[in-house]
Amino acid sequence: MTYPPPKYHGETGEKSAWHRPADTKPELVYPNGTQVHYLATGASTGGLFGLYRWECGPGVTGPNPHFHRSISESFYILSGVMSIYNGDRWIEAEPGDWVHVPIGGVHGFKNRSGAPASMLLHFSPGAPREGYFEGLAHLDEMSDDEKAAFYLEHDNIWIDQG
Repeated sequence: MTYPPPKYHGETGEKSAWHRPADTKPELVYPNGTQVHYLATGASTGGLFGLYRWECGPGVTGPNPHFHRSISESFYILSGVMSIYNGDRWIEAEPGDWVHVPIGGVHGFKNRSGAPASMLLHFSPGAPREGYFEGLAHLDEMSDDEKAAFYLEHDNIWIDQG
């Protein structure tokens, strides 16, 4: 494994860091109260990665097992307990736990703890997940064919668990 080719060719570096204060309002709030903070989108990182903070209330929330054909996904638990499906079984991930799912890996996540929980979600490369997150709030307005097209567009392939 080697470093990728340079993308920056300057001699002195540049002042290009960004800062997002902790009290920045979330970009998305679902009807159930789950808040999604767009920390770094694929667009803002030049397609390298996407990073999002999910803050879930005490109610059960999160997707059933699925996989992605084009992106990996990682979960870092900040607070509470999140149930993460690791392709074989649901595990209870606690603060400080990290779960990485390679491209094609079956996974899901749910807050089933009955208490609030928060985590960082990391996608690589940086796909436009914002459209997916925002579209989820409108699934009840879609026909079955529209839902299938939406999931296909956003690289979500659901697993039938019988």
